[in-house]
Amino acid sequence: MASPLTQAQKAPAIAHIQCDGDDLSQCPIRGILDRIGDKWSTLLILMLQDGPKRFGVLRRAVPDISQRMLTQTLRNLQRDGFVARQVFDTVPPSVEYSLTPLGESLLLPLAGLVDWAAMNQPAILKARGQFDEERP
Repeated sequence: MASPLTQAQKAPAIAHIQCDGDDLSQCPIRGILDRIGDKWSTLLILMLQDGPKRFGVLRRAVPDISQRMLTQTLRNLQRDGFVARQVFDTVPPSVEYSLTPLGESLLLPLAGLVDWAAMNQPAILKARGQFDEERP
């Protein structure tokens, strides 16, 4: 079992975020974390890191997302300023999505999270297995 983290090792970068005591519903960054932490947003942001993609390309790359959910997620990412949408005057019209500078600024922190997940996946899978075996 891993040893507990010292106070100095515990996320000093987020110590300045002040939430209202035990009431996390009023935490000022909650809405942003909800957006980038939802089921599809992070995946789509990572898909767009290599450059603009058409809707159909994103749809094929994430086959388990419905067309409606893909549309809604892209719209939410656009609303929050992470993704730009460009419509081309073709027949039929084509639409392309790309990261904005704000969306690109999210790639470095996401890379750290992805690296952490890859490094810790074996331990997490082992913990899940142990937990599932102990449950009646």
